Amino acid sequence: MHSTRRPRLAALGAALAAGALAVSATPSGAVTGPASPSGDTTHAYAAQLIVGDHDRGCSGVLVDAEWLLTAAGCFAADPATSLAVPAGKPQLKTIATIGRSDLTSTSAGAVREVVELQPRTDRDVVLARLSRPVTNVTPITLATAAPTAGEELRFAGYGRSATEWAPLNLHTGAFSVDAADATTATVTGKDGVAACMGDSGGPMVRVSGGTHQLAALSSQSYQGGCYGVDEAVTSTGGIAARVDDLGAWVASKTGATRITDFNCDAAEDIAVGDPKASVNGLSEAGLLKVVYGAGKGSETLHQDLSYVPGESEAGDEFGGELAVVDYDEDGCTDLVVGIPLEDVETTADAGWVTVLYGSPAGLGKGKAALNLQQGTGTGALKERASEAGDRMGAALAAGRTAAGEPYILIGAPGKNLKGYHDAGLAYYLRGSTSVSFHQDSPGIVGVINEGDEFGASVAGSPNHIAVGSPGETVGTSADAGMVAILKHEVNADGVPAPVASVNQDSTGISDASEGGDRFASSLSMVAHRPSGAAAATDSVLAIGTPGETLWVGTNSFPQAGQVTTVRVTAAGAVSELATIHQGTEGVNGASASGDGFGTQVVAVNTAPKAVGTASTMLLAVGVPKKDIGTATDAGFVQTFSLLGAPGDSDHWIEAGNDRGVPGTPGASQLMGNYLNGTGTHLWIGMPHGPADRGAVHGIPWSNAMGGTGGTVITHQPGLNGLPLTGKAFGMAIR
Repeated sequence: MHSTRRPRLAALGAALAAGALAVSATPSGAVTGPASPSGDTTHAYAAQLIVGDHDRGCSGVLVDAEWLLTAAGCFAADPATSLAVPAGKPQLKTIATIGRSDLTSTSAGAVREVVELQPRTDRDVVLARLSRPVTNVTPITLATAAPTAGEELRFAGYGRSATEWAPLNLHTGAFSVDAADATTATVTGKDGVAACMGDSGGPMVRVSGGTHQLAALSSQSYQGGCYGVDEAVTSTGGIAARVDDLGAWVASKTGATRITDFNCDAAEDIAVGDPKASVNGLSEAGLLKVVYGAGKGSETLHQDLSYVPGESEAGDEFGGELAVVDYDEDGCTDLVVGIPLEDVETTADAGWVTVLYGSPAGLGKGKAALNLQQGTGTGALKERASEAGDRMGAALAAGRTAAGEPYILIGAPGKNLKGYHDAGLAYYLRGSTSVSFHQDSPGIVGVINEGDEFGASVAGSPNHIAVGSPGETVGTSADAGMVAILKHEVNADGVPAPVASVNQDSTGISDASEGGDRFASSLSMVAHRPSGAAAATDSVLAIGTPGETLWVGTNSFPQAGQVTTVRVTAAGAVSELATIHQGTEGVNGASASGDGFGTQVVAVNTAPKAVGTASTMLLAVGVPKKDIGTATDAGFVQTFSLLGAPGDSDHWIEAGNDRGVPGTPGASQLMGNYLNGTGTHLWIGMPHGPADRGAVHGIPWSNAMGGTGGTVITHQPGLNGLPLTGKAFGMAIR
C-alpha cells in the first residue's frame, strides 16, 4: 500500500475490534499463509494474546524469557483515537500463549498472564512482562538494521484467516517492504498474504542463513481477503512498527532489577516500618508507612485496620521486619510483614507473618491478606504449634527462583527443639511447598543446641537461600556462628537441598571461629552471572560478623566486626571472595572496639541479567556503633564492590558528607543499623535522629560509590504529605 498516515488510527481500530472469539474445530488455510503444523517450532517465539474476556485478540513475540513485544494498540482504551497506554498492570486481564503453533496442544511452550506494560511513546510498540519466565522457548533477537525497500520479511500471527474467525493454528506468510521511515515501514503481502484482525503485534522477521531477527511488528493492515472484511477490499498492504532500533531500550527494561510496586503502576514505591510507634495509645504496637511513587500519596498501615490480620497490642512491634515479592504473581508487589513479638492468643511472642497483597488501589485493598501462623495453613506450618518465644518472623527473605516462582523464607530463631531453648528453625514456602528445617535436618551440618538461633538471619537469591545461626557453638567457641546454604529444590528428605554449611573454621574461609564472633548475624545474597555463563546461575553471599575481635599488632579490638563474602556456584562449590574490615589492605578507616562493622549488610546486583562486574555487584556495610568525632555511636555506612579487592572501591557515607545524607553525626544515631538496597538506591534508615520521629534517605548508587551528583530522596513523618505520627520511622525499609 502507499504510505499515508491519515487513516492510521482508524485502520488500527478496525484491526483490533476482534470481539468475542468463536473457535472452529477445523482450521483451514488462511490469507496469512499456511497453518503451522502442531510441533513446528520455526516460529516458537510467536505469541497469542487474549485481552480481557476475549475483548481483543493480538499477536506478539518473545524477546526475553519474561517479556513480549507487541502492539501498544492492543491495550489502548480506544486505539482509533489514541495509542497511549499507561505503564504498569494492563487494565484488563491478558493471557499470552507462547511457543504453540497449535493452540490446542499443551506439549510445548507456555501460558502466562501479562502483568506489566512498558510502552513506547513514539510508535505502536509495547513491552509486556509475563508473570513467569518462559524457559522452554528461545527468545528472538532484535535486528540492528532498518528494513529496506524490496526486502522480504516473514510474518507470523494468530489472527483471522480467510475463512475463520479464530484459527487454532499459527499462520505465516511473506511481506515485501515498500519503504521505511524513522519508526515505521510500509509493507505489502506477497501472494495474497495479508495481516488480519488479531495479527497486530505479530513479528515481522528477517531470515538470513536460517537465522531469524525481529525487524518489525505488524501494526495496521487493509486486511484484503480476511474473514469478515468487505470483498471489495483487496489491498494486502499495511504498516509495521520498526523495532530494529529499540535494542538498547528493550535491554534497559528487560535487564533492570525488579522494583517495589504495590499499586502496579510501574512507579517505585517504598514501605518503611516504625515498630516503636504507638497505635491508639498502645505503646510499641507498631505501624508502617507506604509511600507510593509518581506522587500518588501515602498510607499508614497497622493491625487495627480491618484488612490487616490481628489487632494492635502493646509490644507487638508490627512493621519491624519486612520483605517484598509478587507472591500471587499478579504484577503488584506484595508486602511480607514479620511480627515476631505477636502474642498468639495467650502464647507470648510466638510471632506470625502477614502477606499484604498489592493491588491497583494499593496495599491490602484487593484480595484478603494471607496470615502465616504456626498450627494453621498447610504442610510444616500446620504441623508445628505456636509456642512462647518462637519469634516467628524475626527474619524474612522473599523473592523468585530462577524459574520465576515466588518464595518466602521465614526465621523462627526462638523455637525450642528437642528440649533445647532457642535452637531455632526456618520455614520455606513456595507454591504448594511448606517445609521447615533446622540443624538436625538431613544434610545440614551441625546439631541442635541451646541458643543456636538458627533462623536469626536469612537471605536468598534466585539460585540459593541462606540461614544464619549466629549463636552456634563451633568447637568449644560459644556464639561463634555458622550459615547454612541451600538450593530452592526440595529434596527427597523434604527440605531445600543443602549445599554447604560455612563457619570461620571452614576450609578456605579466612580467620577462625572464636567465642562471641556471631558470624552470620547479618546476611545478604544476590544472583551472579560469571564471565562466560549464559545466565546468572551463581550467588554471592555477604556474611556479617559484628562480634569479631580484630588485632593490630598486640592490640585487640573486641567487637570491631568484619564481613566475609563468598561465591556459591551452580554446582554448589563455595569459595571466599574477600574478608573485609577496617584493617583490610587499602580499606579506609581504622577498627575500634565496639564498632560492629557488619551489623547490617546489603548486597545488590544492579544488572542481574548481565555478566557481573565491579560496577554492578555492590555491597553496603553498616557500622552503627562507630564514634565520629565526639559523637558516640553515631555510625556510618561503608560501600564496596563485591568483586575485586575491597580497597579498590570503598567509600564512606556519614551524615553531612558529600554522599548526600543530610544532617550531622550525632550521639546514638546508629547510622548503618537499618539498610536496604534496590537497583537504583541504597536506603539508609535513621530512626534515632536527627529527625525527631526518624527518617529514611535513598542514596543513588552513583553517590554511594563515590559520586556526588545524584538526587537524594528523603522520607520522614511530617514531610511531603507523610503524617506527623510515629516514633522511630526507618527501622525497616523495603
